[in-house]
Amino acid sequence: MSIIDEIAKSVGVSGATVSRALNDRPGVGSDLRERILAKARELNYTPTLNARGLATAQTFNIGFFFVQKSGVPKRADPFYSEILDSVQQVISRTNYHVAFESLSPDTLTRPADFRFIRERRIDAMILAGPNIPAGFITAMLNSELPVVLVDNRLEFSTANCVNSDDELGAYHAAQHLLQLGHTQIGVIAGPPDWASTARRVRGYQRALVEHGLAMQVVHMNETTIESGRTAYQQIAAAHPEISALGAVNDSMAIGAIREAKLLGKSVPDDLSVIGFDDISWAELNDPPLTTVRIPRQQMGKEAAHRVLMLLQDPDLLASEIIVPVALVERHSTAHKEVKV
Repeated sequence: MSIIDEIAKSVGVSGATVSRALNDRPGVGSDLRERILAKARELNYTPTLNARGLATAQTFNIGFFFVQKSGVPKRADPFYSEILDSVQQVISRTNYHVAFESLSPDTLTRPADFRFIRERRIDAMILAGPNIPAGFITAMLNSELPVVLVDNRLEFSTANCVNSDDELGAYHAAQHLLQLGHTQIGVIAGPPDWASTARRVRGYQRALVEHGLAMQVVHMNETTIESGRTAYQQIAAAHPEISALGAVNDSMAIGAIREAKLLGKSVPDDLSVIGFDDISWAELNDPPLTTVRIPRQQMGKEAAHRVLMLLQDPDLLASEIIVPVALVERHSTAHKEVKV
């Protein structure tokens, strides 16, 4: 009998219901969800601190965990490295230290074996990135340690999290393109179940609907330069009339610009492109990228302060902190040329 079946039998529900609860899916009431999670803790489906002495011992370490993007070395990610630096600045003023590590695919699929908790190497954790699956997050929340999410959230379970104002930022990005005269606007995005992707696509959708316009969107499995290139290939082939492109992050925008140039397009004369994040590469791009700036240092500080508060008072009610964003206009967007 699998652990899922064992939990289901003990609680008196189906295995599908157990799976929905453990993976933050809809269709499970809050009381039943908590009963399932409690039974998961009892049966060691999620990492616990059962070893003698581990439940009360302090390590004075706070874990900062993320999923490493393909082809990007640790600490080289232009988005999360800045957040990590800000977290370390705050934590350095306390008795705690920051231990950072990337999460492997094996760790994400087997959270009960996560050594940082199983061996009690940390007192709390910050999980950064929309690509950390809900099942892993739920397991970490069930581990009895304080958890703060950055650039992520759960839909059906409560969690402390710090996010940028994704939907409003994308709405302003779309409004910028509309004000430049673009009416054929495409969007390239990551997986639709990533929280930030969903919010940013929703922001574009809201702006275009207000103007009676349709949105064309392509979703990819990741949000890298390479996936941006592929996404542009797909959307340009299906909708050659598109004159402006919004990307859910700068990496995808940069990839799209590179691919558009290879296909003979001039940016911004033939195609306006706008990103999201304002990573260090954005201003150095050719042309410099119009984008939505996220205050990454503020996100890191908010996450660090929240995790320190939870260490002092683990019973604090979970909350989502939203940091503001700002449109940064550079040279990758321009007025749509009217051809006669």
